[in-house]
Amino acid sequence: MNDTDVLRRPERLHAAYVFDLDGTIYLGDQLLPGAQRLIGELRRRRLPVRFLSNNPTKDPEQYQRKLEGLGLPTPLGDIANTVVTTTRWLLAHRPGAVLFPIAEPPLVDALRAAGFEISDDPARIDVVIASYDRTFDYRKLQIAFDAIWFHKRAILVETNPDRFCPFPGGRGEPDCAAITAAIEACTGIVKTASFGKPDPIMLTEALAGFDVAPGECVMVGDRLQTDIRMAIDGGMSSALVLTGEATADDARALPPPDRPTYVLDRVDRLLPQSVWDELGWSD
Repeated sequence: MNDTDVLRRPERLHAAYVFDLDGTIYLGDQLLPGAQRLIGELRRRRLPVRFLSNNPTKDPEQYQRKLEGLGLPTPLGDIANTVVTTTRWLLAHRPGAVLFPIAEPPLVDALRAAGFEISDDPARIDVVIASYDRTFDYRKLQIAFDAIWFHKRAILVETNPDRFCPFPGGRGEPDCAAITAAIEACTGIVKTASFGKPDPIMLTEALAGFDVAPGECVMVGDRLQTDIRMAIDGGMSSALVLTGEATADDARALPPPDRPTYVLDRVDRLLPQSVWDELGWSD
């Protein structure tokens, strides 16, 4: 079956646009086809654009520098990721907590900057944070186990629910969900909260400052379980791009309530054909 049977592009412009980054706007260190001219045209028309990421290994400033280096200068306020949502949730719901983040430096640094104490003493830890951590080892698992199961004082939260992070060429590496699963398996507890897409916490960040209803916005991403799920649950239009994790077969297999509003083979087809004709664009 040809992939074109699932492709569907918008017939109108939306009031605001929310984009995933890796797999949608770029893959690795390369912009994906059509991304630059799409974002440029949306900005030329003064349509709000926001970028979201479940990746907690970079802070918003690092994403800003990356986008600028790729030719997409972006205001810092237009970027949010799970470093932001995790820190804000903890400030709101666990102020003063002692934290044990199984995480890489950007999240640890942000938590310290927000005034949290970081500790690896299981007898003092209030919150274990599972995150994308390429230095995860048995020692960290033991500390989490002792804080949650032996001392029975810490809760478990996670930055994002992603199982793996895709790489160019089809490879990937285990993401936060693998670490969360290891802690849940040995402690027998379930995480208290997750701060990335599709959680409503991230949806709040996505729409912050937009004076438009969710139904007038479109969420654009490459993952069905996170990007598209958040849009559907939040009452937004959704656009799946086939340049990252999800395939045409994945989209084809979904029951109608779980299908994205649009399916695109490249991200600039987010603009209606009428706009392409007006601008004289071609592939």
